[in-house]
Amino acid sequence: MSENPQANFVIVDTGCANLASVKFAVERLGFTITISDDIDVIKNADKVILPGVGSARHAMENIRAKGLVATLQQLTQPVLGFCLGMQLMTRTSAEGVGKDEVVECLGLIPTDVRPLEAKTLRLPHMGWNTLTQVSDHAIFTGISVDDYFYFVHSFAAPISEYTVARCHYGSEFSAAIAKDNFIGCQFHPERSSALGSKIIKNFLEM
Repeated sequence: MSENPQANFVIVDTGCANLASVKFAVERLGFTITISDDIDVIKNADKVILPGVGSARHAMENIRAKGLVATLQQLTQPVLGFCLGMQLMTRTSAEGVGKDEVVECLGLIPTDVRPLEAKTLRLPHMGWNTLTQVSDHAIFTGISVDDYFYFVHSFAAPISEYTVARCHYGSEFSAAIAKDNFIGCQFHPERSSALGSKIIKNFLEM
C-alpha cells in the first residue's frame, strides 16, 4: 500500500478502450485511482498514468481535442505510459499514417516510434516475451532479465540513451524508456500478471 493513503492518482482519459482494465489493475493492488480528462485534476495528481491502445494518430487527435497537450507536457510529477501511452511520449510515430508520414506526439522523451523490424516473425508482436536487459530504474525494482511481460504492438522505439529495458522480437527494441519524470513501458503492465502488478506498484510507490 502507498505510504500516503491520501495520494491522488489519475489515469488520463485519452478516449482509448483499456481505461477500465488499467483502473482495475491499480485498484486490485489496494490503491484508489480516478479516470479523468480534466486539466486541473491531472495537474494536481501525485502520479499520472497515460494508457493507450490503437493508433498514435487517433490518440493524439483525442488528446488535442481535449486540450491536454500542454498540460501533459508540463507535468512535473511521475508519469507512466502503457504501450501506446509510451509511444505518445516520444517525438513522432509512424503509426496510423501513410508512408513517409509521421504523427507529432508529445515530445516528452526524445526518440521516435517506427515499424518494428520483426524480420521473418509475424506482426503484431503479440503475447508473452522476456526482457533482455533491465536498468536499475526504480520502476524495475524486483524485476529481472528473463521475466515475462505481455506485448501487443507493431511499432516500437529503437534502443537509445533513454532505454531502461530491452526486448527482442526479430530485432532489439525499447521495452521501456524514461527521461526525468516520464517513464514508458511498451508492454502492458495491466495484462502482465504478478510482474506487471509489481511494475504498477513500484510506480505508485516511487
